[in-house]
Amino acid sequence: MEDLIYNTHRRFQGLCCRGIGRQDHQLNTYDWLADIPGNDLESQYVEVQFKNTRKGYYRNSNGLQLQKGDIVAVEASPGHDIGVVTLTGRLVPLQMKKANIRSEADIKRVYRKARQTDMEKYYEAKAREHNTMIEARQIALDLELQMKIGDVEYQGDGNKAIFYYIADERVDFRQLIKVLAEVFHVRIEMKQIGARQEAGRIGGIGPCGRELCCATWMTSFVSVSTGAARIQDISLNPQKLAGQCAKLKCCLNYEIDCYVESQKHLPSKEISLFTLDGEWFFFKADILANQITYSTDKQNLANAVTISCKRAFEIIGMNKRGIKPDSLLEDGSKQTANKTVDLVEQESLTRFDRAKKKKKKKSGDKAKSHGNSKSHDNAEMQGSPKQPKREHGQGGERNKEFRDKRNKQADKRQQA
Repeated sequence: MEDLIYNTHRRFQGLCCRGIGRQDHQLNTYDWLADIPGNDLESQYVEVQFKNTRKGYYRNSNGLQLQKGDIVAVEASPGHDIGVVTLTGRLVPLQMKKANIRSEADIKRVYRKARQTDMEKYYEAKAREHNTMIEARQIALDLELQMKIGDVEYQGDGNKAIFYYIADERVDFRQLIKVLAEVFHVRIEMKQIGARQEAGRIGGIGPCGRELCCATWMTSFVSVSTGAARIQDISLNPQKLAGQCAKLKCCLNYEIDCYVESQKHLPSKEISLFTLDGEWFFFKADILANQITYSTDKQNLANAVTISCKRAFEIIGMNKRGIKPDSLLEDGSKQTANKTVDLVEQESLTRFDRAKKKKKKKSGDKAKSHGNSKSHDNAEMQGSPKQPKREHGQGGERNKEFRDKRNKQADKRQQA
């Protein structure tokens, strides 16, 4: 048994085995203190997760032996709810502080571990969620409310239902609540969420190949503007900048501080450089590489030259002293023009077909040249020019008769 535990720890290279837990929940938290002895007893609070991204923090007042992954029944108003324990020990108070939960009076209790009867009620309530959402959407449409009901979540005992909706403007849903209570016979709670929160509840894979940030770790959403894309010199293409929520990607704000700091080491865009060749204007900059491209035309790219920031500051200092260098480059030579890349050509659907044709043509030329060289070598080996094949058999006799007939016709023409 000890060897098995040792090998398991070696396989995970020191990772906390109990802290990994199940990864089928959004906003999963890695408990890196789970293997420390007595960690579960360090705090009486536990983190419980419900459907999708809804989480809550509860007090383990009964002293239950709870671990990550246990299904528990917790206090709710009214009745009780069923959730999964996702975090225990010392990290729970830190998560509560992150979620701005300061008053202990708002923290409810953990009743017990879920029983068989609790799970039967839970599964029965969850089976009604999809049909309830479809009917609720139709009711909201009949009442002509400008809102979209994105999800419905039933409480574990089935006495309460939470309706998550999205609306651009303020919506008066008092009549909607009355109709929903009469139809479904449960207590109704309406929660407004944004497009980013809806994407986090649904989950998915981003263009980077990883799970969405809003579904794995992001809980607070900061506004994102197109200014973040401009600072990072990203093309303002809505299809590239928008995420699955149809809003600007949250990751545009991740590296903006680094770009802002790097831009402080670049010369101003308004400063022009003067050489013996003429005046050069700022065109674009590679911020992280500290490279600047200057052009002789202020509006369009003409005679582009790319230099380093250090060289740009040197020329600015020389211009202030009234000195004009021979060229923007340090050695005075001219920069070789880089071969332009046709992006449209790269995205062409027939680019592979043309490549195949060229390949076939090249292979045909090679075979032809190989055949010519082979026949030439054979002729040299024989030491005499290639002799025509002798006519023999039935085909040769026919050719002889044809030549005789043609010669007779030529003789008759000469006599005439």
